[in-house]
Amino acid sequence: MTEPVVLSSQEGPVGLLRLNRPDVLNALNSEVMDALVQALSAWDREESVRVVVLTGGERAFAAGADIAEMQGQSAADMLSSPQLTRWEAIRRFSKPLIGAVSGWALGGGMELAMCCDLLVASETARFGQPEIRIGVMPGAGGTQRLTRTVGKVRAMDLVLSGRHLTAAEAHEWGLVNRVVAAEHCLAEALRWAAELAAGPPVALALAKESVLFSLDSTVETGLLHERRLFALLFATEDQKEGMRAFLDKRPPQFEGR
Repeated sequence: MTEPVVLSSQEGPVGLLRLNRPDVLNALNSEVMDALVQALSAWDREESVRVVVLTGGERAFAAGADIAEMQGQSAADMLSSPQLTRWEAIRRFSKPLIGAVSGWALGGGMELAMCCDLLVASETARFGQPEIRIGVMPGAGGTQRLTRTVGKVRAMDLVLSGRHLTAAEAHEWGLVNRVVAAEHCLAEALRWAAELAAGPPVALALAKESVLFSLDSTVETGLLHERRLFALLFATEDQKEGMRAFLDKRPPQFEGR
């Protein structure tokens, strides 16, 4: 039997998704994207999963889109493709998503990494948007998320040249949170996920929503949205438990209610 293109497992409150097309460096074809969306959608509904880690292999997180699948497409094909819907579904995942990146994260692979809320990179990680070298440009958020993260000048550098960034450069630019030795990359992401999973699930989801909302709103609109989400959390049992535990000087026990 053929192995799934996305492997999933769960350890306590932490879900793990691993891209599994090592023969093509985890190239992101329609099958992979569909499987990834389905897994995230299922875990969005699963209360026992509080944080998810997304990773690839040692050689590649994902080396880009599957060019063999795209090469013969027309402009009309690309405009009507369900691919945009798939990327939007990943962006809408409500729980913290941590990427563990080793090896190549290029093109769609870098765009997928940027969909994660937090990133742990191994020292072997290499990031880039090399689409310009094959006559196209990033088409899954590369020009938008990258510019919002690193600024116009640096985004222009990567997008127009197609060059690669080392893990150290990506950390310096604010693209990744932590850089660790290759053998510790996934373990560090899972450790971080377990730490976050001990927090209040509803507050984590709303905090993530508020941060992402800020990218597409004015400061005034964002502040109003933040204030409403903040007030809404006072309807949760976790807010009562968290504040009570603080006053009692004990660790809180959050239940996601």
